[in-house]
Amino acid sequence: MTTLLVLMVVSYALGSLPFGLWLMRAEGIDLRASGSGNIGATNVWRAAGRWMALLVLALDAGKGALAAFLARVVIDEPYATAACAVAVVAGHVWPIWAGFRGGKGVATVAGAFALITPLAVVWCVVVFGCVLAMTRYVSVGSLAAAGMLPIATLLVGEPPPVTVGACVVAALVVWRHRTNIGRLWTGREPRVGARGVDRRRRTPFVV
Repeated sequence: MTTLLVLMVVSYALGSLPFGLWLMRAEGIDLRASGSGNIGATNVWRAAGRWMALLVLALDAGKGALAAFLARVVIDEPYATAACAVAVVAGHVWPIWAGFRGGKGVATVAGAFALITPLAVVWCVVVFGCVLAMTRYVSVGSLAAAGMLPIATLLVGEPPPVTVGACVVAALVVWRHRTNIGRLWTGREPRVGARGVDRRRRTPFVV
């Protein structure tokens, strides 16, 4: 139990690394004062363009994968990898290094669960792509993918701890998208490629 707690603390600390905030600060940009104020790749895209956003996306996914990898190396039990996946996503959402104001967690969830259950994540990517193609709302695609994750873990036969962990992180992602849900309800959420929408808001990244 002590080992698991240490791993979860380490995972939370990894998740707390605000790569977007730090990289933008190095560029002389205050990400908190730019666009939505979010520290994820979407806002980095708006502030600095696609390549920097791709870098942040990869780093945010990478820290999720690293947390799951460490759990697998040290304990190698489904409950441990699932617990560390939840911890690293919680770190991204509430980062201790960034005043507990973090991102939406999608990239970090994808990175962690791609290592734990890659086939389930493939299902989620397919759902995301289909919903995005039908609705042209990135947020709706992300919400659908989050909802698909627990279902996909059942479809591919993952053990119960993995499905429970998937439910927890999916709930976190949905909760972090509550402002997007509000904009969808009032018809103010921008679509991908919509006329009159700023090019910088058409990014496929939601983190």
